[in-house]
Amino acid sequence: MGICWGRGRPATAKLAHASSSQLYETKSDPGNVKQQIPLTPSKQQIVSGSTKKAIEAVKCDPSISINLKSFTFNDLKNATKNFRSDSLLGEGGFGYVFKGWIDENTFAPSKPGSGMVVAVKKLKTESFQGHREWLAEVNYLGQLHHGNLVKLIGYCSESENRLLVYEFMPRGSLENHLFRKGVQLMPWATRMRIAVDVARGLSFLHSLDANVIYRDLKASNVLLDSEFNAKLSDFGLARDGPSGDRTHVSTRVVGTRGYAAPEYVATGHLTPKSDVYSFGVVLLELLSGKRAIGDENAGPAEETLVDWARPFLSDSRRVTRIMDTRLGGQYSKKGAQAAATLALRCLHVDPKHRPVMQEVLTALEQIHSPKDIPRTSQHAKPESIVNESYSQKTIRGNARGK
Repeated sequence: MGICWGRGRPATAKLAHASSSQLYETKSDPGNVKQQIPLTPSKQQIVSGSTKKAIEAVKCDPSISINLKSFTFNDLKNATKNFRSDSLLGEGGFGYVFKGWIDENTFAPSKPGSGMVVAVKKLKTESFQGHREWLAEVNYLGQLHHGNLVKLIGYCSESENRLLVYEFMPRGSLENHLFRKGVQLMPWATRMRIAVDVARGLSFLHSLDANVIYRDLKASNVLLDSEFNAKLSDFGLARDGPSGDRTHVSTRVVGTRGYAAPEYVATGHLTPKSDVYSFGVVLLELLSGKRAIGDENAGPAEETLVDWARPFLSDSRRVTRIMDTRLGGQYSKKGAQAAATLALRCLHVDPKHRPVMQEVLTALEQIHSPKDIPRTSQHAKPESIVNESYSQKTIRGNARGK
């Protein structure tokens, strides 16, 4: 679930859509709402004793408690106007996100329109998978701090209530700026700057100090601040990377079809190179302006953007065929070819032949020149994005149990 959401659809709406086809089976209930049906049923369908112990561990871990504010449920009720519908920014598979206001210094709830704007994610109490993601989010964002990771301000763990409080990202998601009709065109320089920001965030996660695999990179999880600086959000699926002499982490397959690396989907073997593949998909979306899967302009509904674009990426003379036609040719041809070549390397079927993220970052920094950064005034005002974005927040599920 994201950090800055636009007004969501009613609870009965189908949230999964073409750009975020999840790796799970679905069936419809009488109300025609899609439900998650893991391919391998979970052994636990409610919060277990071990999960409760983990929650207590979060409370007691000094490294987390020092960095995060522990909110009371009543604090967050007051900050969000009692979770009223007019504060609702959106709804995801495991909870709701509300707009709230807190005092900048004390973090106490403040009146709407005063203090600091925050995004409050409220977990659905019946969601076991959501509890696991809530814990992962607190653990990772409570300890990892970087300019290209969204900031987690605090959490609430009171009775059965689980909430998270994030910085508010006024420009919304990359997904909305690339794909939603009516949004002002995102110019080439901004797209490349966002690619650099995402690569920088992933490079930090993959560093020896962090050793984290993000596992859920996609356009909807890349959020933008008022100056279009990009930050990674939603760490519910993040995992520690392999250590020692291990080459991979074996885990259940979760994520979004079209973004997930093929070897991970096939084997469940997770490595930092899985993130590199996902980055290649996002870079391809930035170049083409087309969704990772199901874009009507890219090809048949079952064809992924990678499948459609690969023949053009491998031929420098045909790279212009994949470029977003809305740009009207207003981009560096040399830069576009270099970015396309980089995307092709990231999307290599054999993960051993993909570059590491630090190498990707270096290549992108050479493509993108700071003098090309456009002024903020060239874009739509933040409020116009916030009020209408994230109406179809994605639901994620499992393709295979642990």
